[in-house]
Amino acid sequence: MMKKLLLLSLTAIGLPAFAQVNLKSQAAKKADALEQKVIAWRRDFHEHPELGNREVRTSGIIAKHLQSLGIEVQTGVATTGVVGLLKGGHPGPVVALRADMDGLPVTERVNLPFASKVKTQYNGQDVGTMHACGHDSHMAILMGVAEILSGMKKDLHGTVKFIFQPAEEGAPAGEKGGAEQMVKEGVLQNPKVDAIFGLHISSAVEVGKLTYRPGGTMAGVNDLKIVVKGKSAHGAYPWQSVDPVVVSAQIISSLQTIVSRNVNITENPAVVTIGAIKGGTRFNIIPESVEMLGTLRFFTPADEKLVTENVKRIAIKTAEAFGATAEVWAPYTNHYPVTFNNVVLTQKMLPTLQETAGKSNVLLVPPVTGAEDFSFYQEKVPGLFFFLGGMPKGGIGLTAPSHHTPDFYIDESGFTLGVKTLCNLTLDYMATNGK
Repeated sequence: MMKKLLLLSLTAIGLPAFAQVNLKSQAAKKADALEQKVIAWRRDFHEHPELGNREVRTSGIIAKHLQSLGIEVQTGVATTGVVGLLKGGHPGPVVALRADMDGLPVTERVNLPFASKVKTQYNGQDVGTMHACGHDSHMAILMGVAEILSGMKKDLHGTVKFIFQPAEEGAPAGEKGGAEQMVKEGVLQNPKVDAIFGLHISSAVEVGKLTYRPGGTMAGVNDLKIVVKGKSAHGAYPWQSVDPVVVSAQIISSLQTIVSRNVNITENPAVVTIGAIKGGTRFNIIPESVEMLGTLRFFTPADEKLVTENVKRIAIKTAEAFGATAEVWAPYTNHYPVTFNNVVLTQKMLPTLQETAGKSNVLLVPPVTGAEDFSFYQEKVPGLFFFLGGMPKGGIGLTAPSHHTPDFYIDESGFTLGVKTLCNLTLDYMATNGK
């Protein structure tokens, strides 16, 4: 029935239905044939990871591949980003597809023949470097999509922008980068993008499955800094001090009431986390100040305002109650909007996800409190961001090694589904949004 409806809708807009089905069939066969090539690209990227705004080798490989396919290529976007432009043989919408490129300052512990041994500097520290979030997979998948779609260029009813983005995990201190910077440098213009699609592989979703959510799918985030200033004294005479350590402890405890007592968690989740606290130099000296760093997560602008204002009020007023002072920065260095899947676009493209993976393998999931800077694209144009299964079959999601950890692991057999899905989203969007 679903295929019949799709054929009818395609015929209604004047694009021969059989031609569209034939293109998707070609794409599927090519994706199967490209599987080992995609895996090889991924392994190469995995063995040679580069941190945000440092993806020089990585972007060079991508640019060379796109150029070899006859795609117009722009390099150096937002420092190391690569943008490919594929103009189809017929007029139609502009579809953007995005993959992120950066690795993380994590030392790999997985026993793989292509495991990363790379060491580098991050924030002045010597660190290992690893693709501990799957960005290597995203790049390889999109390179496969570019190869397939470029091979059917004359039959495409529209234009495809391939966006290979640096620094999704955040630019180094004092630098600009990521999706926000790419948007500022015009990646969604010339030609103007009509819709954007992106995927993220998941170590906790079984291979062969896709997950999605309309509306708020990943949290917006503000990082947080609080500095509490008191009065220093000898640890043996605490009555002579205004102890910022004790004040900070009270603040941390009180901050936990924001989610439990202020946020309506029946509507949207929220998170207030203090991840670092620094103060003092010696066991018997009460310090003059304490610094706390944390993260705030939310799914609506109203909840962002609620959480942020309550953090500031609690920190400042608690400090005042003890005779200390508190300064609060939220956001401190970065802010990501909510990753918001356009509801109309998601509904329109859901049949494509279901057709590609099988209806039983496409799962509606709760929101995720992780964040993604794909959200900056979605602020400007309708976007759909979904998750691709990367956990071996039979695995248990709750016990699978988490993203951003040394043991992060991805089953490569899921890559072909990612290639097919991005191809089909592009072809179906073009077919149903002809200009």
